[in-house]
Amino acid sequence: MIKFEELAIQDIPVIAAMMEEFYAIDGYDIDHDTTVENFHHFVSDPQLGQAWLIREGADVLGYMIVVYFFSFEFKGLVGLLDELFIHENARGKGAGKLAVEFANSFLESKQCKLILLEVEQHNKPAIHLYEKNGFSFHPRRFMRKHIN
Repeated sequence: MIKFEELAIQDIPVIAAMMEEFYAIDGYDIDHDTTVENFHHFVSDPQLGQAWLIREGADVLGYMIVVYFFSFEFKGLVGLLDELFIHENARGKGAGKLAVEFANSFLESKQCKLILLEVEQHNKPAIHLYEKNGFSFHPRRFMRKHIN
């Protein structure tokens, strides 16, 4: 049975290693020490969001992170499904579907008005999963600027 276990301090090395694996797929830059430091900060402040290990028995299949922000445009609290990673050998077995359903239910319980997520254009299986679960593409494109 698949379950979602809220991230605890002792799980940070496990999730940080998976995050490095996830970021490597698309060549994203990641610094291990900064990631670990950020997880310590994140776990200590639940107002930022929550993270879960996705488990089946003793096996860790992946992880999921949601964060919050407030938007007048979206009429209140917004949940951002910031990360959803399922190990390659666990994909296609329903864990992603259950994770999206869990995130939806959890964010609804937090009175979020909207769930946002981002997905790589080449990740057709993820796009299919999200569309099957009611997500659609927003007409706007995000822009970004890194600051110190």
